[in-house]
Amino acid sequence: MPRMPARVFAALLASDSGALTAAELGERLRVSPAAVSGAVRYLAQQHMISREREPGTRRDLFRVHGNQWYEAIGNRDTVIKRWENALREGVAGLGADTPAGRRLAETLAFFEFIEAELAAMMDRWRVHREGLFGRD
Repeated sequence: MPRMPARVFAALLASDSGALTAAELGERLRVSPAAVSGAVRYLAQQHMISREREPGTRRDLFRVHGNQWYEAIGNRDTVIKRWENALREGVAGLGADTPAGRRLAETLAFFEFIEAELAAMMDRWRVHREGLFGRD
């Protein structure tokens, strides 16, 4: 993760509420509004934080949730699917019997394996988390 998004994410995690405005983030980290803006955009795109309206104001509030890692990793499924589709097209285009086609086929098999393992791991995590912290 780039340095500034990492700093913003750490600041949100370390805050009691798990939520801060852009101004609060800038003040805590002693950085410019532009630096905060770029960092929160990156984190939102990665599904690591959410943007909400601060009640009664027009200011945005950036929040990290207790299950942010679950959400961030779970959202990787669409990226993995995109890679798998591109790899399938590559194998078909190059031919499965060519050296390059075989390399792409092996890479595709790896991503298919990761996808299946990730789904099973996420299921196990939900059960484990519920045992530790109860239902939300």
